[in-house]
Formats: sequence, C-alpha cells, structure tokens
Amino acid sequence: MYSLPQEIEVWYIIPAIRREFAKLLTEKYGLSYDKAGNILGISKAAISQYNKNKRASKIKLHNRALKEIEKSAKIISKDKERTIKEIMRILAFMRDKNLSFEICKDRFDEDEDCKEVMLTYEKYWK
Repeated sequence: MYSLPQEIEVWYIIPAIRREFAKLLTEKYGLSYDKAGNILGISKAAISQYNKNKRASKIKLHNRALKEIEKSAKIISKDKERTIKEIMRILAFMRDKNLSFEICKDRFDEDEDCKEVMLTYEKYWK
C-alpha cells in the first residue's frame, strides 16, 4: 500500500519517465546504453530493460507528458547536469496539469496497483 502520492511517483511515474528517456536517448539521439545510463544515473542493463519493455511497461504516460519528455531528452543528451532538473520539471508539469493520476485510467478495472495510483492522486492532487 502506498500512503503518499510521492511514493506513486517513485514507483510508477519516474520509471516511466526514465523508460521514455532511455528510448529517446538511444534511438533518436544514438547514444550507447552506457552513455544513456550515465546520463540517467542508471545501469546500461536498466537501459536495455527499458528499451525491451521489461521495466516500467505497465504505465502509459499522457501524450502531453511525452512531449515534455522529448523536449527534455534533447537538453539532457547534450547536458547531463540538467537531468535531475528536467525530471523534476516533468513531474511538476504532470502534477500541474493533473496528468499524474491519469496514467492508470485505462487499467483501472484490471490492475490493483493502477487503481491505487488513481485513487491516491484523485484524493490528494486533483
């Protein structure tokens, strides 16, 4: 059970953001798994798992969030020091636009974790 909305971010949203960064950095910007992992502060094995949808595969981010991630990927592909700031910016954007709790709307009936995500966000941040 998750008691804080921030825990939902840590367990679900941040990994989904990293997944999108991993794909963009390696596919669009042509970085190696090692370099992409270095930028994101994770291992090259984690990059591989994100790219193969073996990690953070349940969560589908809203298209508006994906556009912000694309903007950030361009920035961090050139400036690793901006990575944390960009992830924090995306999280704030998602909260501000009420996108955080929408990540599980399609899975509400079939996934207890997603049900908990939505109910937590609707209770505290809507």
